Amino acid sequence: MSDPKIRNMEGFAAVSGISRPTLSKYFNDPESVRKSTREKIEAALEKHDYRPNIYAVNQNRRQTKNIGLVVPNLTDPFFAGIARTIEGLIVKAGFNPLLLSSHGGPAQEITNLESLRSIKPAGVLLAPLGRASLEDQVAAFAGEVPTVLFDANLEGIGEAFFGSDNNQSINLIVDYLCRSGEPPVFFELKTPINPNACKRRTAYIAAMEKLGHEPHLIQVEGQGWNFEEIGFREGARILTKQKLPTNTILCSNDRLAIGLLSAAFENGIKVGLDASASLRIAGHDDHPFSRFTCPSLTTVSQDYDAIAARGVETILSLIESENRIERREETLFEGKLVMRGSA
Repeated sequence: MSDPKIRNMEGFAAVSGISRPTLSKYFNDPESVRKSTREKIEAALEKHDYRPNIYAVNQNRRQTKNIGLVVPNLTDPFFAGIARTIEGLIVKAGFNPLLLSSHGGPAQEITNLESLRSIKPAGVLLAPLGRASLEDQVAAFAGEVPTVLFDANLEGIGEAFFGSDNNQSINLIVDYLCRSGEPPVFFELKTPINPNACKRRTAYIAAMEKLGHEPHLIQVEGQGWNFEEIGFREGARILTKQKLPTNTILCSNDRLAIGLLSAAFENGIKVGLDASASLRIAGHDDHPFSRFTCPSLTTVSQDYDAIAARGVETILSLIESENRIERREETLFEGKLVMRGSA
């Protein structure tokens, strides 16, 4: 008795042992699946004499092969680096990355999302501006297009968020600085534009109190993403006109620390660990330039390879399953202490 005729892709998935999402991917673009999988599918097609209804397949294809990637500012080597990693993973998966920069502006962030919406992307990976983001409009977009957030979290928006564990990383570097010298003050923007900065402030205060030290915040004025300029300008002011309670400064991010290092040099203040140095400076993020400052910058590295990999893995899973996640996933990755010459 011959096998009953296979009438749809679900039936073919059952007899071939290939998942329905993988079959959809193959019928949309055979080159998008691994060679071994492709050969298995083609052998099953011959064995079961199944031919998909291509019209139905195309009608069911709600999205394109494009995956949007939006970052706050591509002039920042930090975001350029992770964008490059994500782009490579997207291409490897057989999709087309569409990279857009928000240039630090909330209106541009929404313009980017609207541009992506018009071409019906399969999904979007978004590193939002954070506090400056127009959250209602971002949420409306994420309600229509599968969206995964990374770097900065907007609570409840998107299918998932992957970022760094600021509490763990700040505890790590505060503990090190206290063990190796005087307890640090915390140098930051008075009004941070990124939610990570707020989390780091809170983590610093908690870490200092846990170790029995009084927290000291140095909050400076500044707008936008020109952190080096702010660190240099405000750093020069505090180093020359303000008496610090310690010789150790922990900056909210590496870019502020790079500006502060320059301010110290301009004012003849030696930074480092040897006996002739009068100041220690540390940062956070392991910015690509932090290895090349003078002295090189002590910092905490973020595991952006893991964040990029999980983000792409999750958006691909959403695309293949064609289902939204019932419960939003949030995963934080631990940082690693990077000890260099500045502290």
